Formats: sequence, C-alpha cells, structure tokens
Amino acid sequence: MRGRKPATINPGTSSVEKVPAPPAWLSKDAKAEWKRVAPILINERRTLTIADLSMLANYCTAVGQVAEAARIVSKEGLTVASPTGPKKHPAVAIRSDGMTQARQIAAELGLTPASRSRPAMRDNDDEDASGLDL
Repeated sequence: MRGRKPATINPGTSSVEKVPAPPAWLSKDAKAEWKRVAPILINERRTLTIADLSMLANYCTAVGQVAEAARIVSKEGLTVASPTGPKKHPAVAIRSDGMTQARQIAAELGLTPASRSRPAMRDNDDEDASGLDL
C-alpha cells in the first residue's frame, strides 16, 4: 500500500476500552498470548478496535500453534521414520507456517519493531503538532 498510513483510530470507530476475555476456543498457549498482548494494544497503544479482535485472535492462534509444534519437535525430533527413510517431521512445517503467520499479523497489529516505529495513537485531548489545542 502506498502513501501515508494512518497513525490513529479514525473517529467513529469502535475502539476497545478494556481488555476482553480471550475467546473460549483458543488453546491454552493462545489464551496466554491474548492476555499478554491485548493490554499492550488496548491500554498502551490504544490502537485496537472491535473489528480488530478477530485479527488478534488469529495472531494468538498462530502463536499457540508455534508453541505446540515446538513442544512436539522438541519431544519427537526434527525427523520421523517413513518407509522410504527419514522425513521432516510434520510439526516442523506447522511451526514454520505459524511463525510466518504470527509475524505477518503482528506487523498488522503493531507488535513488531518496525511497526512500533510508526507514530503512536494520541489522546483526543493532546495537542496537535502545531502546539495548538484542538
């Protein structure tokens, strides 16, 4: 996408004011990530809207899949035996896909170093760049 990206939530959108409980269908690892990240997006950055909650759930799901796949690989190894010889463990691909998805969604949510360097959300009562109260 070209051009300047918006730094704030547009007026009239439904920003999230308090941290909602994670969806019941999330895994234990995904719920832990929700509880870690949601307060950052809501209380510190003030960038999360109701429309973004499904994207946050997708991010947490990806992080949960990475954690689960990493445990499996740690326990069972990088390869599995097959009739034709050793093959890459399926959990390796699942872990890699989850990492890719988590990284991409994290950037959309403002959770990566590059995305954090963008201007942050301002309070409505903050002064604008010219120093004048609005």
